[in-house]
Amino acid sequence: MSGKDLNEAALEYHARPQPGKIAIEVTKPSAGARELSLAYSPGVAEPVRRIAADPEAAYSYTAKGNLVGIVSNGSAILGLGNLGHLASKPVMEGKALLFKRFAGIDCFDIEVDAADVATFVDTVARIADTFGGINIEDIGAPECFEIERQLVERCAIPVFHDDQHGTAICVAAGLRNALELQGKKLADIRMVCLGGGAAGTACLKLLLGMGLKPENLLVLDREGCIHTGREDLPEYKAQFAVATERRSLADALEGADVFLGVSGPDLLSPELLESMAPKPILFALSNPDPEILPERAQAIRKDVIVATGRSDYPNQVNNVLCFPFLFRGALDVRARVIDEAMKQAAVEAIAAIAREPVPPEIIAAYEGIDRLEFGPEYILPKPMDPRLLPAVSSAVAQAAVNSGAAACAYPSHYPLASVSDVFGSR
Repeated sequence: MSGKDLNEAALEYHARPQPGKIAIEVTKPSAGARELSLAYSPGVAEPVRRIAADPEAAYSYTAKGNLVGIVSNGSAILGLGNLGHLASKPVMEGKALLFKRFAGIDCFDIEVDAADVATFVDTVARIADTFGGINIEDIGAPECFEIERQLVERCAIPVFHDDQHGTAICVAAGLRNALELQGKKLADIRMVCLGGGAAGTACLKLLLGMGLKPENLLVLDREGCIHTGREDLPEYKAQFAVATERRSLADALEGADVFLGVSGPDLLSPELLESMAPKPILFALSNPDPEILPERAQAIRKDVIVATGRSDYPNQVNNVLCFPFLFRGALDVRARVIDEAMKQAAVEAIAAIAREPVPPEIIAAYEGIDRLEFGPEYILPKPMDPRLLPAVSSAVAQAAVNSGAAACAYPSHYPLASVSDVFGSR
């Protein structure tokens, strides 16, 4: 399909048979007068009184426990930039569709006209009790770091910036498997990250928490290596500054085991790839054009493993592998936060699925694929894999219970998505 045809198809998809991608459904009988009196006045007064006496009762008598607010100010919409809060609405509706389809979670998308951190945070914090969780989305760096930090402090429900942590969890899961295939260990590798924004920062913080050594990490921005001799580094970059004589990408990549690109297209040249250590691993995540195309990398190095953000190549780093199931687990135990233990549990659960035999129905869901097996071109599960829901959500929920982030253990009354929900009727 050409770009023009795809654009027209996308507009038709979003406009018909009715505008938008989500709607509200009624979950209780409402046909008769008695049912209406229970749904509204006078019957509704009793759950109101119960919640007033005990706010936790909202989880029993309202949809709070299965409701996520997806919130954006449109300051970093996909790869399109700052186009404003209203322009982000199709993306937020799309996110709501994915939450519902993959994990049975209901969502309200909320587009906030607030460019400054304080106004955005105050707006979201004041409506947070409506929800069981908040997913902030498409917010530019560095504001996204402070927004998330303040919302985590102010809200009694989990707040999660998927552009940061969803990407980080998927990268860490893929890297865990790629390292196993290449015979390397996280604690021993030398890693280079090109791009010091939201996604890169979250990836590195998660990997450092999992065992990557700070002295084995070099991060580069537009000015080159982030080192201790640089002045006026913002805090989110200064945390990765190391004492090193390396300055350029060429200096950094010489002998490196892993390249993480969250920057721009075609920035990893053949010469740079050739200088890396034996059995290198590349996460070239610039979209739609990666830092190096997989076929080009593989023509240069037969021993390389490559992941990108694109669906038309193997090893797609796709956040839908993570966020629906992470929230499902967090909601099911009424988690107050999404902590590092929960993120790492998601990493291990996602990685483990890719190491298991792939059922035929999953292969059949993807045209042009007749075989999937753990190896250099299959280090992450496919997004349509229905095993993600039970595996990731249960691992996250148990981690929340173990870490103390959970308010209780498995109180959810909401039906999980089934295999037929994921694949659709056949």
